[in-house]
Amino acid sequence: MKIFRSLIIIALIILEFGCSGTRKNILQETLASDNPKIKNVMSKPDDFELQIIYTQISRDKNNKVSFKDFTYHLNAGNYFYPASTVKFPIAILALEKLNTIDNTSKDTQYIIEGQADKLRFSDEISKVFAVSDNVASTNLLEFAGFDYVNESMAAKGLTPFKLSHRLSTSNPSDTKTKAVILYAENSAMVNLPAFANKSNQALQLKNLKKGIGYMKNDTLINEPFDFSNKNYYPLETLHNTMKRIVFPETFKESERFKISEKDREFILFSMQNLPKNAGYDSEKYEDGYCKFFMFGDTKENIPSNIKIHNKVGNAYGTLIDCAYIIDSENKIEFIVSATLLVNKDEIFNDDNYEYDTVGLPFLGELGRQLYAKNLKK
Repeated sequence: MKIFRSLIIIALIILEFGCSGTRKNILQETLASDNPKIKNVMSKPDDFELQIIYTQISRDKNNKVSFKDFTYHLNAGNYFYPASTVKFPIAILALEKLNTIDNTSKDTQYIIEGQADKLRFSDEISKVFAVSDNVASTNLLEFAGFDYVNESMAAKGLTPFKLSHRLSTSNPSDTKTKAVILYAENSAMVNLPAFANKSNQALQLKNLKKGIGYMKNDTLINEPFDFSNKNYYPLETLHNTMKRIVFPETFKESERFKISEKDREFILFSMQNLPKNAGYDSEKYEDGYCKFFMFGDTKENIPSNIKIHNKVGNAYGTLIDCAYIIDSENKIEFIVSATLLVNKDEIFNDDNYEYDTVGLPFLGELGRQLYAKNLKK
């Protein structure tokens, strides 16, 4: 019976990827693995709302890059909560907007209305990627603004996408951003007034109401949790954001982020920088703290030859990672993005999720097997 079930699972995976010939691909082979960390999810992928994109990167003799994408259950209309992955475009577009103001750079300082301390853009961006800092992301958003982020993403073809609320604040749904004072490099102060961004419109998608209940003020509400007024960042849009920041030359000028090469290099550096190298306690923030693929389920140090440029998210039982993984020593590079929901009791906001027992082991093993198959290839 177990063999029969395994054959059914493999057959379903093959059907999922299509039947164009008998040629296999690395993602398909990985998802058919007998490894229990993979099988635990692949035995019932619909229960976990699993979606994956794997991009094979090729270079010709002139080093020109080309992509070949392989997907599993990819569906922008099947909603998942994007959690901290929305910090990725916020960080980039804060620099893009900053580039429109004379005598500023990533090291420009600024003050947000109601706060006493000066902030530095480069510091806030570093925090966003090193430990996924919520406050740093909100500080960048107060400068960039909801409308600027949403309209800039749309202009670059990075749709569907909608940023509608802050993370972990007392006023998450207030779309009005605060006044900001910039301290330009010529010692002049630039005053940016508070801005009333467009009002939030509820999403119209499948799977917006999830589970059988949720916690609110320590009380169980026995009805599905409604995500219709939350942020929306489907996996394909997230994956294409990564492609644009890593390989801008493969896109039309209008589809690229309007930042300097120096700023792009800073974003890439910040994305791969480990917490211990960004000034955080390595006992509290191990290498895999924000590196779910390959290292999310282990406390091992990441070898120096492997660089993982990525942005993770985890909230309400949803885990997401989008990563460009490169090993210059072994000439390996690929992009992989995945999301899955680990909420067995179907109660949201109760902090009872299977992150450590199911979700991170799956993402860690998925990354390791993709890396190993690239190494073998």
